[in-house]
Amino acid sequence: MTITAQDVKALREKTGAGPMECKKALEETNGDALAAEKLLKEKGLAAVEKRAGRAANEGKVFIKADAKKAAFAEIATETDFVARNPDFTAMGEKIAGIVYEKGLQEPTEELVGFVTDIAVKIREKMELKRVKCVSAGSGELVETYSHGDGKIGVAVIVASDKPDALLKPEVKEFAHDLALHVAAFNPTALSRDSIDPGFIKEQSDIFLAQMSQDPAMEGKPDKVKAGILQGKLNKYLTSICFLDQAFVKDDKLTVAKALDEAGKKAGAKLSIKAYSYLKVGA
Repeated sequence: MTITAQDVKALREKTGAGPMECKKALEETNGDALAAEKLLKEKGLAAVEKRAGRAANEGKVFIKADAKKAAFAEIATETDFVARNPDFTAMGEKIAGIVYEKGLQEPTEELVGFVTDIAVKIREKMELKRVKCVSAGSGELVETYSHGDGKIGVAVIVASDKPDALLKPEVKEFAHDLALHVAAFNPTALSRDSIDPGFIKEQSDIFLAQMSQDPAMEGKPDKVKAGILQGKLNKYLTSICFLDQAFVKDDKLTVAKALDEAGKKAGAKLSIKAYSYLKVGA
């Protein structure tokens, strides 16, 4: 059977395989386009499986969002080059859209299948690591931020006692700055109240162990040691708690103080309900 250039072109458009691969597949299947497509996919999947042991530390966090809802899809790849591939990007945006529409919190077989199809086409290891969807309630606003060509994706939910204040440009800009802050500093917790007491006890024990090995601590009264320990613990908690951190746009203010000042300017009381931080490979 004669294999035409049009036959090869049609198969290339469906599979993304090279012209010689398409021609060879058509020849092996006696011109049966469906069988050739299956053959190429099988070969592509085999190529991907051979790379299963390789690290996939690159990739992108895709975001689909509006003012009331945000969806994330973290897809890992072997190389940054592939993470910029148009087919990969289109697939990631499609997945984020489905996560948004269905409010998904875990990958589904359908979504994993989309990733596998592109992995077979490109012949590189890929993995749908995480999906997440967050929603704002009444009197709340979702703001998202993407950093480093999609290496980091952030969402912050800001609440107001006066919903109309959330429509003000300065409030939306401040919410964006909060999302930028999370991308820059990746706080461990929103506030000290939200931290597990067991975690605080663990950190306290670590500081105590460090102090016991410090010659400068010898001979100091227990009361002084207790004060030093509390100081170390306060400094640590300040560094990891969102509201206690120095605000990214003005390090003379804590995030809590910046939030208070932004609220006064908007004529409302603003608060941070929640935030999300996703980083490729983290």
